[in-house]
Amino acid sequence: MRERATYGRPSHEFGMRVGSLLVLIWLAIGMIAAGQRNYFVIGPINCAGFGTIALTAVAGPLNYVGLNPKLSECGDLPQPSE
Repeated sequence: MRERATYGRPSHEFGMRVGSLLVLIWLAIGMIAAGQRNYFVIGPINCAGFGTIALTAVAGPLNYVGLNPKLSECGDLPQPSE
């Protein structure tokens, strides 16, 4: 019985793990930046507040080089039907 060749597979898995780790570190730095700006304790929490937190988290380390994303309003959200 012949064994299957697994050329490139270990390096692909390693790359996926490293990429996932980098994304988690990037988002963690963004959440730290949001915490330092007191976005989690300032009220009231609304759509713009959640959007600002999400933008800050996604911007990650760019927050520390001057990027300060903020969302002023979310627009008109559809209302549920009655």
